[in-house]
Amino acid sequence: MKQIINHFTDNDLYTFTCQYYILQKYPRAEVEYTFFDRNKTKYPIGFSEILQEQMNGMANVVITEEEIEFMKKKCYFLPHWYIETFLRGYRFNPKELTISQDEEGYLDIKVKGKWWSAIFWEMPILSTISELMHIINGDIDNYNAELEYDRSLEKAKKALTNGLTISDMGTRRRLSFDHQDMVIKSFKEVQNQSWPNLIGKFVGTSNVYFAMKYDLTPIGTMSHQIISFEENVSGIFECNHNVMNKWSDIYDSNLGVFLYDCFGDHVFFNNLSRKMAMLFSGVRVDSGIEEEQVEKLIEKFNQLSIDPSTKQVIFSNGLNIDRAIELHKYVNGRMKDSYGIGTYLTCDVTNCKPMNIVVKLTKSRITEYREWHDCVKLSCDNGKTLGNKAKCDYLLSVINNASN
Repeated sequence: MKQIINHFTDNDLYTFTCQYYILQKYPRAEVEYTFFDRNKTKYPIGFSEILQEQMNGMANVVITEEEIEFMKKKCYFLPHWYIETFLRGYRFNPKELTISQDEEGYLDIKVKGKWWSAIFWEMPILSTISELMHIINGDIDNYNAELEYDRSLEKAKKALTNGLTISDMGTRRRLSFDHQDMVIKSFKEVQNQSWPNLIGKFVGTSNVYFAMKYDLTPIGTMSHQIISFEENVSGIFECNHNVMNKWSDIYDSNLGVFLYDCFGDHVFFNNLSRKMAMLFSGVRVDSGIEEEQVEKLIEKFNQLSIDPSTKQVIFSNGLNIDRAIELHKYVNGRMKDSYGIGTYLTCDVTNCKPMNIVVKLTKSRITEYREWHDCVKLSCDNGKTLGNKAKCDYLLSVINNASN
């Protein structure tokens, strides 16, 4: 079977920004990632071998001069030595992966190694599994390119005529590389139309390669793993503050959208300082009931004597266009709202069921000489809680006791 991932930057921007953060703050850290299938899919027998072959092929995927020049131009917040020297020398190491499958078909995937190296596997694993399954299920053979192109155009027109500021965040669970390509192309085509009623804006994509191909802005800042790791360093009540401090130190007020829900909103709001709220341009809402989160954010910024309308709020929790429009009307200019949409753009295909898969940080240690600790994610959604159950239950009890 042909290699599915062929471009080094066919990856989300946060992989690069988090990797540089790790190199600066935790260069000796070691981690373990675990694959989770929320739908508990039974994969066809032999799937693990096909996936292993695909991952072995990643050893030959290296950054090109075109990609280097694009990142130097667009990713101005990353130093040139990181792009020109470090990324040029980076090689995927398949020995960091263990892939197996039990008799029932369930997949067991682990990634273990130096954090700065292992971090690059998340997107290739997820997007490859997703595309392989859509090939096996016949979704690619039954794909009607003309129909799906028209559907994507209609989504773009609906989003932009309703005033949405929107970006693609659909790499990890896409139908295929080619379908994501088409979606981004269609949104840019609509964006370029000079219609008077196109009051919204398609601002870019989280996928660095497609941002390069279509001369868009790569979108994104950080992922939950940064905060999940920090909890083992700073404790649950200080991890958000300390990540904000370290992140702002590295990026000097660039990439100022903070992903705040790793341990629920109470932990974040409880010690959000005015200084950090001023340093960061806004937050990303990735769990919870969005309307409730908006009200909590506005209340907190008001408490800190900060005008909420000056702050960004990016919604990214399993949205479709209709839900995004509903939220846009609800926010009603009280904050600067925008929308990162993933699966609904890149795997909303006729007669096709999207995957529901993630790769999450589950263990870490700050150097090779230290003990291992479990890493977990609690979120504001019960369905998104992942990691060692005993630790999750313990942290939830600590949070609840502190709240009373």
